[in-house]
Amino acid sequence: MFDNETPWAPSQRYPDPRFRAFEPVFHGFRAMNGTVEKLAGGCRWAEGPVWLGDQRALLWSDIPNNRILRWDEETGQVTPFRRPANFANGNTRDRQGRLVTCEHLGRRVTRTEYDGGITVLADRYQGRRLNSPNDVVVRSDGSIWFTDPSFGLGGYIEGEKAEAELPHGVYRIDGQSGAVTLLTDEMEGPNGLAFSPDEKTLYIVESRAEPRRILAFDVTAEGGIANRRVAVQCAPGETPDGFRLDMQGNLWCGWGMGSAELDGVRVFSPGGTALGHIDLPERCANVCFGGRHRNRLFMAASRSIYSVLLNVQGAPGG
Repeated sequence: MFDNETPWAPSQRYPDPRFRAFEPVFHGFRAMNGTVEKLAGGCRWAEGPVWLGDQRALLWSDIPNNRILRWDEETGQVTPFRRPANFANGNTRDRQGRLVTCEHLGRRVTRTEYDGGITVLADRYQGRRLNSPNDVVVRSDGSIWFTDPSFGLGGYIEGEKAEAELPHGVYRIDGQSGAVTLLTDEMEGPNGLAFSPDEKTLYIVESRAEPRRILAFDVTAEGGIANRRVAVQCAPGETPDGFRLDMQGNLWCGWGMGSAELDGVRVFSPGGTALGHIDLPERCANVCFGGRHRNRLFMAASRSIYSVLLNVQGAPGG
């Protein structure tokens, strides 16, 4: 049911030749007996992977099919977690383990409670409806940070066609009061976002810049952002989407589009140097770290989900 026609054969060789090092340090990120595995297929656009450690399961959004799917590590089975899912996009967990989801159709950010109930965390700013929340992360103080471009309003494939009421924005939901604060509306298509391991830096993909780029901001003591700068400047045709950081502050970015050699995951140092690439047969939209020690990278790539064991650990909170 969830397989598709994407050609795939796992490597029979160690180390996996799908790891391409641009800098020598990248060789150390690769587990010698780790190989890229395909876990599931049959999606239209896989996005927003999140690891549920207590369930040993991965959730992800299949946006055009309006569902969230679940892969079970013990059985390998893929089953629907939520359908319909309000054209869910990005997912994460808060520090109490509850699922936090960006919904295109609802134009909102929600939390799934332990009993399965849905709590709306944000759907408006200053009385106007949000556009189509895209990606979300939770800081250790309980605050929830999300991007809100208008991608879900452009048609009927990943939402409902409608007029935007707000400019593209990045927002923060206070972890105590629930107050929604606009952090910036001076970005073209804010998309994936993630914190550095010490939470002092926030990275955001500006996905409608030409060419695309990943911006970095200092996180202020008051919970705002300052000192905007370019962390990664992409070449024309390169398309970072969602990403996560490891404990050393390296960025593991969904990548692709333009040519087959771009498809996969591109890894950058905190200083923006391209360190290496994991080749996939499809453009990768987003990633997350999971497993008992957060050393398994899960990759949501167009129609499929892939994973690989690494010699690095993902930063908490993704």
